[in-house]
Amino acid sequence: MESYAAGKRNFSKAELGNADLQGINLKGSDLSYADLSEANLSSANLRGTDLSNAFLSQANLKDADLRGALLMSANLRQADLKGANLEKADCDYLR
Repeated sequence: MESYAAGKRNFSKAELGNADLQGINLKGSDLSYADLSEANLSSANLRGTDLSNAFLSQANLKDADLRGALLMSANLRQADLKGANLEKADCDYLR
């Protein structure tokens, strides 16, 4: 994610299914409508990230920091959220 290091924060509709993003820092990024199905996001910093309508089915979100994340209509079917911090995460409907 060199783009993030260069200051890019808009990853809307990104195709990251099956990606190994363990421990990545995507704090404050826009990942709305992104495909993160089966991605490894364990221990990732997703604080304040927009994950609205994102596809996170079967994603590994163990110990991920999702504080203040936007999860409206996110697909979290069979996602592993053990130990994830969802404090003040905003979600209206989770699929």
